[in-house]
Amino acid sequence: MNAIGYTLMTEQAGPRDLISHAVAAEAAGFDFAVSSDHYFPWLDEMGHAPNAWVVLGAVAQATEGIDLMTYVTAPTFRYHPAVVAQQAATLQLVSQNRFTLGIGSGENLNEHIAVAGWPSANVRQDRLVEALTIINGLFDGGYVDHHGRHFHVDSAKLWDLPEVRVPIGVAVSGRQSCELFAPLAQHMVGIQPEAELVDQWAAAKGAESGRKVGQMVISWDRDADAARERAHRLFRWSLTDWKVNAKLPGTAGFDSASGSVSPGQVAEKIVCGADVDAVVAGAKDFFDAGYTDLALVQVGGDQQDTFFDASREILPALRGL
Repeated sequence: MNAIGYTLMTEQAGPRDLISHAVAAEAAGFDFAVSSDHYFPWLDEMGHAPNAWVVLGAVAQATEGIDLMTYVTAPTFRYHPAVVAQQAATLQLVSQNRFTLGIGSGENLNEHIAVAGWPSANVRQDRLVEALTIINGLFDGGYVDHHGRHFHVDSAKLWDLPEVRVPIGVAVSGRQSCELFAPLAQHMVGIQPEAELVDQWAAAKGAESGRKVGQMVISWDRDADAARERAHRLFRWSLTDWKVNAKLPGTAGFDSASGSVSPGQVAEKIVCGADVDAVVAGAKDFFDAGYTDLALVQVGGDQQDTFFDASREILPALRGL
């Protein structure tokens, strides 16, 4: 059966609310919860950016069985990969083996605080390969020394390793990233329902291609106009080109880049309203493309309770797929 997840959006809610949202998601019957990991929201209107790892540690204690995942952490600039490995191993212990480390190459929006100048995509991917090599080495146990082009590690070791190794999922966008990262991770992360991307991952990974975890945004509301307005106000940035978005250093840039996006255009891409069939149709696109897991995003930090009520209708319909 396909797994249905819930997204803890650190950009639109504070830490205590996020913890309560995770508890509610488990009670509602979601299979897993993913958390974004940002230093900035995309737009000022979103208003939040607490530390995802602190939140997830609290969530691990507040919940009992729901699986957890970062979606995604960048072990490339703001975090050193040795520190990410330590955080992931600790969270796996605290959650009693419910954690998956989802990683990506990062965005300037969050990483510019720790780097002067934003490198090209090829350099960012090269850094991620090196970071994954370090993380995997630390997960193997023992001491790790690494003297690479981008990272230096001197006699690092994880003193608290979980019995169940932390699985790694990596965000990919095309053939090159699939070929680079598939040998270094277990699972695929993607944001578009593209069968070609899933096929490229499977070709690079081989028979054991793992989970393919996608994400779909919803603005659920019995008032369709309110849903459309909220989605435009908070998520208009998501319709712009990710190759451009990755280079933008702040919220003003995202506001400017999405300035010409209309509410109607947002509603064409994001389910706005209270139409279960529309949610099912959007999810079906992902599963038909070969995804095994889909995390839902509800737009609006103050609209989560409404969404959890609706999940009584939404989850059975999705499981019917």
